[in-house]
Amino acid sequence: MKKFSKENIKYSFFANTTYALNGLKEVISNETSIKVELIVVIFIWIFLIFVDIELHYKAILGISSLLPILIEFINSAIERCVDLVTQDYHEMAKKAKDAGSAAVFVSIVITTLIWAYCIYAIMLIEA
Repeated sequence: MKKFSKENIKYSFFANTTYALNGLKEVISNETSIKVELIVVIFIWIFLIFVDIELHYKAILGISSLLPILIEFINSAIERCVDLVTQDYHEMAKKAKDAGSAAVFVSIVITTLIWAYCIYAIMLIEA
């Protein structure tokens, strides 16, 4: 295994892209919550293609639907780091994992509020 030092760490767009794609593949194949969230987002985007609302609302709703997935990837990274350090129960490990889960929950609440506001604004315009 290569030892990391300032001399052998160079920026490489292609290598970094490969690392990112490997991370996507690993998390998607091993995390049920990501799979569920991706399916929900796909249905949301299909719905947004066919619903008759202004383009900027479609953009806001479509992009905001990605927020929970983004935070889920961060949560998965936290969980893997904790599992790397210890597989035993430890209160600090539990707190770290719970904080990651809380971030996912808050992102879902924020996304829901964005959707509620947009739906309310759309209903006001049509009224």
